[in-house]
Amino acid sequence: MKLLSINYVPGKEIEALDIVKGTVVMSKNIGKDFMAGMKTLVGGELTGYTEMLNEARQIATKRMVDEAESLGADAVINVRYGSSSVMQGAAEVIVYGTAVKVK
Repeated sequence: MKLLSINYVPGKEIEALDIVKGTVVMSKNIGKDFMAGMKTLVGGELTGYTEMLNEARQIATKRMVDEAESLGADAVINVRYGSSSVMQGAAEVIVYGTAVKVK
């Protein structure tokens, strides 16, 4: 499945099928939270959170691709990611775009 952040497939004619999305809500675990708290004392990247958000993006992207494949899509264009804090210690990651069939 081709995923593009632009609103077309270069050199191809497309037929828009539908908007597709994938979401996931991930929470921090106590170990990552403790280590992040310690890291804030000295500064630097909070790798536990980075890894958590990378995993969340991968899960959300897979869910979006699965939805696009169920529509018979060849690609998803205009792909966008977003995130928000849902509650203390939990974040939502959403990815969405337009599923298209390449002609």
